[in-house]
Amino acid sequence: MKISIAKTSYNGEKYINDQIMSIINQTYKPDEIIIVDDFSKDDTKIIIKKIIKREKNMDIKLYENPQNLGVVATFKKAIEKATGDIIFLCD
Repeated sequence: MKISIAKTSYNGEKYINDQIMSIINQTYKPDEIIIVDDFSKDDTKIIIKKIIKREKNMDIKLYENPQNLGVVATFKKAIEKATGDIIFLCD
């Protein structure tokens, strides 16, 4: 059974590292983490890209909205990108 985490982000540079590392450090690790950024204007995407480079053993994918779509549309996109049998939402 494949487990996916569907996560959204928007201007979350203060907390994004801790949020992702909390997911990665769980006892039962997910098979993938799908993150959709909703057109952040701060360093959120830069931080996520650094985590992806550093955490090579985790399947983390970042998708970037070309404009702000809002929380519902952004979560919908994250769920659609997830490939797991079970999908957990994380905000």
